[in-house]
Amino acid sequence: MMKKLLFLSALIFMGFNQIQAQGDLKLGINGGLPVGDAEDFSNFQLGADIAYLFGVMNVIEVGPMLGYSVFFVEDIETGFGEMDTDDVSFLPIAASGRLGLGMAFLGLDLGYAVSLNEDGEGGFYYRPKIGVGLGIFSIIGSYQGISNNGENLSSVNVGLEFQL
Repeated sequence: MMKKLLFLSALIFMGFNQIQAQGDLKLGINGGLPVGDAEDFSNFQLGADIAYLFGVMNVIEVGPMLGYSVFFVEDIETGFGEMDTDDVSFLPIAASGRLGLGMAFLGLDLGYAVSLNEDGEGGFYYRPKIGVGLGIFSIIGSYQGISNNGENLSSVNVGLEFQL
């Protein structure tokens, strides 16, 4: 299963490279504080993502997003399955959309987060965000959530995004 996911990820990245000339390729990195159920076992979250967004209208962009998110674990008790590692990691695969408001924008990523832990389970992924574009980079604030069986791993994040 893990080899298939890595292969799929590599294909998606190669696809981003081929279509880059037609839209905006965005690379982001963020850090956050876990909240809700994640707050019980984690004290910090880090993430990175790549998205290809193309304009649908003057103020709307949509496209695919692929990311990596890790919750640094203090205690391994979660509702997302037995974890045999110190960190809880996910590979979010989502659709991303944005509404431009001048220099600012509102965005939303929706999809599925695949667990990268051996015995972990994935879940529904969502990430509403707000940002300010400053040329080739943007400052973004977001709330990230991964829901499964009534539990929610979530974090409040701040990050940078670079447009290539």
